[in-house]
Amino acid sequence: MKKGQESGSTRRNIMTLLKMKGPLTIGALAEELGITEMGVRRHVLQLEQESLAKTRVVRQAMGRPMHVYSLTERAEEHFPKTYHNLALELLKELDQTSGIEAVNVLFEGRRRRMLAQYTPMMEHRDLEERVAELSAIQNSGGYMAEWSKEEDGSFVMREYNCPIRQVATQYRKACQCEQSLFEELLGAKVTRSECMAEGGQCCRYAITANPPAKRDKTYEKSS
Repeated sequence: MKKGQESGSTRRNIMTLLKMKGPLTIGALAEELGITEMGVRRHVLQLEQESLAKTRVVRQAMGRPMHVYSLTERAEEHFPKTYHNLALELLKELDQTSGIEAVNVLFEGRRRRMLAQYTPMMEHRDLEERVAELSAIQNSGGYMAEWSKEEDGSFVMREYNCPIRQVATQYRKACQCEQSLFEELLGAKVTRSECMAEGGQCCRYAITANPPAKRDKTYEKSS
């Protein structure tokens, strides 16, 4: 095993111990891992710098105060999660008991809530600014989004990760609601040409400005 691999393995072992056994001292970690306290301290300090671990001073009746280490909330991201399995089970149960329309109502409700949440962020902005803001919103949700402007003035947004991919693969309504949400937030035409739920490398959206509204000819004549 190479040095870098050993370092990564020790780091993971430290995080696992802190996860399973709660706050531990450097000495306790060294004893569990069978390595020197100096080696453990180096890894723990690095975890602290990355906001994955934190320290707390515990005062004792006798002797010097003791420093104990534990994981932060941010460290939870490094442990496996199966939320999508639970979501799928609940959706399937709803589907079987109430029908697919009930499932679709849930997705529509989620779209409406997100629309209400993000619409204020789009006000008083041109299309390019709205595209940039939407990309930032998606990034904050873990979608790994990026956008670019094309020579014809249109835009392309790509998402390289889909946190709800397992759900979207079985319930395509999720993708339909996302596309509809994008169109409403941007006030533009949004076309999806690639989708990870369908086996694509990313979710790719072409974004073009809506044509200007046509004036009412009847009104023009009467005026």
